[in-house]
Amino acid sequence: MRLIRSENVGPVTFRDLLEQFGSAGDALIALPDLARKGGRKRAIKIASAAQAKQEMSDVHKLGAHLLFVGETGYPSLLAQSDPPPPLISVIGALHLLDQPCLGVVGSRSASAAGLRMASDLSQDLGEAGFVISSGLARGIDAAAHKATLATGTIAVVAGGIDIIYPEENRGLYEQIKEQGILVSEMPPGTRPQGRHFPRRNRIIAGLSRGVIVVEAALRSGSLITARLALEQNREVMVVPGSPLDPRARGGNRLIKQGAALVENVEDVLAWLEQSPPPRFSEGDEMPYAVAKGPPPEPSKSDRERLLSLLGPTPVEQDELIRLSGLPARTVIALLLEIDLAGRLIRDAGQRVSLQDQSFTEES
Repeated sequence: MRLIRSENVGPVTFRDLLEQFGSAGDALIALPDLARKGGRKRAIKIASAAQAKQEMSDVHKLGAHLLFVGETGYPSLLAQSDPPPPLISVIGALHLLDQPCLGVVGSRSASAAGLRMASDLSQDLGEAGFVISSGLARGIDAAAHKATLATGTIAVVAGGIDIIYPEENRGLYEQIKEQGILVSEMPPGTRPQGRHFPRRNRIIAGLSRGVIVVEAALRSGSLITARLALEQNREVMVVPGSPLDPRARGGNRLIKQGAALVENVEDVLAWLEQSPPPRFSEGDEMPYAVAKGPPPEPSKSDRERLLSLLGPTPVEQDELIRLSGLPARTVIALLLEIDLAGRLIRDAGQRVSLQDQSFTEES
């Protein structure tokens, strides 16, 4: 908990640190030096043991549970996402996390037809044995949750598990707390910010065998969820909409790009039958590799070589390894330094870029 709550440590950095150092304790000791080597001017903020204990106490007082990846109870599908959130807090019916799950997402300003479609389809899928996951937003999300309170619904929230957003869904939040399950990867009390919503969407996709989009504009969070689902090898299905309705253009474009067109529960079940759920062997729940000896100590020339290849345009990590000629572990170690210094941007598809070009010049 101290490691994931330390400054500039997200799920990717957490995974890479464990794979480089072998334990969270050793990684914590290394953080200040790594950040300094990456060009950080001030000390990195490391979560204290007292802060970790306080968060655990706060979670307990809320009646919630903490689930760490690799431990019993952590959702097996979510553990296979790359990388999974290291820990999540949950309130409600924990057994729902073990059930087959489908995500339903869509427009916050949905049409009456879209709301009915989301409600009817979610209810039918619930009766067919699927738990429905969504993001507790207004519109399609809320319709999907309401329709599956009796059969099983998972609400993934962007802020802390105790923060209700939007306020208009307070009643629904309380119902899900009693009948379904709430999930968050943020500490209690965290107010949702823009950068939290893609992380929430990624969990919705990670929990689910597939994601169904009902009304999504060309620039919408639902399309982000669909993209994140594809990155995690999940199915993407879309309910088609009128070409005259801008709320349907994003979903219709997904269909043109190869997403499955679905109009009813039979379509969804037929599509899923063509794509059997992944099978996991014992031990697959721990997604991190074992550290292969002490982490490498990159040289000054190694740093210069990698920094010369980085800039404001995202580039794939594998491409950096190929172009630099450096060992993969060395490239990962260098990216960790830059990331912990707060200078690295991690994009989809394992692509990275620098926060600003001046960093390369200064280094």
